[in-house]
Amino acid sequence: MSNYSYKALDGNGENKKGTIDADSPEHATNLLSTRGLIPLKITELRGSSKDEGVGGFAALISSVKHQELIIFTKQFRTMFRSGVPMLKLLDVLAKQTENPKLNNVITSMSQDIEEGASLYEAFLKHPKIFNALYCGMIKAGEASGSLNDVLERLIYIIEHESKIKSDIKSALQYPVIVVFFLTIAFFILLTQVIPKFSKIFKSAGLEIPLPTKISLELYNFLSGNWIIIICTSIIVITAAIFYLKTYRGQYLKDKLFLKLPVLGPLLVKAAMSRFASIFSILQVSGVSGRDSFGILEGTIGNTAIASEFKQINEQLEEGHGIAKPLGNAEYFTPIVINMVAIGEESGNLDEMLSEISSHYDFEVEYAVNSLSEIIGPVLVVGLAFVVGFFALAIFLPMWDMMQVVN
Repeated sequence: MSNYSYKALDGNGENKKGTIDADSPEHATNLLSTRGLIPLKITELRGSSKDEGVGGFAALISSVKHQELIIFTKQFRTMFRSGVPMLKLLDVLAKQTENPKLNNVITSMSQDIEEGASLYEAFLKHPKIFNALYCGMIKAGEASGSLNDVLERLIYIIEHESKIKSDIKSALQYPVIVVFFLTIAFFILLTQVIPKFSKIFKSAGLEIPLPTKISLELYNFLSGNWIIIICTSIIVITAAIFYLKTYRGQYLKDKLFLKLPVLGPLLVKAAMSRFASIFSILQVSGVSGRDSFGILEGTIGNTAIASEFKQINEQLEEGHGIAKPLGNAEYFTPIVINMVAIGEESGNLDEMLSEISSHYDFEVEYAVNSLSEIIGPVLVVGLAFVVGFFALAIFLPMWDMMQVVN
C-alpha cells in the first residue's frame, strides 16, 4: 500500500487537499469518490512505497499476541461506547498499535467499512487474528444492536482463555526446562566423559562392569551411526510436522493427549470450562444453538472434541434438545450433561452454563496444582536414575582400580 496526495472538489465545488493510503491510483480515486469528492490530481508520495515495503515485511514476520488482541478489544469497546464514529475509531486504533501486522489489519478493515462492508465482514476477512468465536460475537452484536454488551462478554472470554492457557503453560514450563537440560547432560556424559574413563580402565586391565559396558555400547552406536540417526530424525520430525498440520494428524494428536493419565483429564476439564463459558455468552448474545455449536467447533481448541460438535449439530437439526446429543458424545462429563438438561427444562440454560464454567475453572486450577505436585517427584526420580547410572558407570571401575592398587 502506498501514500498518495490528492487535489479534489467537494460537493460545494470547493478545493480539497490531503493524503490517502491506497493500493493504486485507481483505488485512491474510488476511495475519494466514496467520500463525495471529485479527484482532480492524484500523486504518489516519494518514499511511501519503500516505507510500506519495510512495514509489509515487518507485518509478514510478526504475529498478534493474545495480550495485544485483548488490548485491541478493550480499546475498541471503550471508544465504541464513547460514541466515536467507526472509521475514526479504527484510524485511532491503527495509530495506537505498535504491531505492524495488526496495524495493517486495522487499516484494511477501515477501508473495507469505508467501501460499504459491515463490521462483521471486515473482521471475517482476517481469520488468523479474529477466530470464528470473535467474528460470531461481532455478528451477533451487530445484528441485535447490542455490540457494546457483546464486546464486554467477548473481553471476558478472551481473558478467561488467556488465564487458563497461562496456568497450564506455567505448570509445564519447569518440567520441560529440566528435561531439556537433563537430556543435554546425558549426551555430554555419554559422549565425552565415559569414553575417556573407559580408556583408563582398559589400560589398567580391569574388567568393565555392566553400567559402563551399556554406556560404551550406546556411545559406539551413536558415534558409528550419527549420520543415519540425524538424517532419520530430520525426516521423521519433518514428516510428523506436515502430518500434524492435516486434519487427521491433528485429530489423532488431540485424541492421544486426551487419553494420557494426568494431562488428559486436565485438558478435558479445560475444554468443558471453555465450552460452558463460550456457549453461555453466545446464548445471552442471542446466537442460536446451531450457530453456537458451529462457532464452538472452530474455537474449542481440540479437534477430537470439535468433531463431536458436528454430530451434535446434526441432532439439533433433527429437533433434539441439547442435553441428549451431549449425552451421546464421548468427552462431555455427567455434570455438564445433567446441568444442561436442568437448564433446558427450567429455561435458565445460560445461568447453568455459567455455573458449569465456574465449577470447571476451579477444577482446572486444582488439576494444574496437582500436576505440578506430581511432576516434581517424577523429575527427581528421573534425575536420580540418570545420575546414579553414570555414577555407577564411572565409580565402579574406579573402585576396582583402587582395590588393585591396594
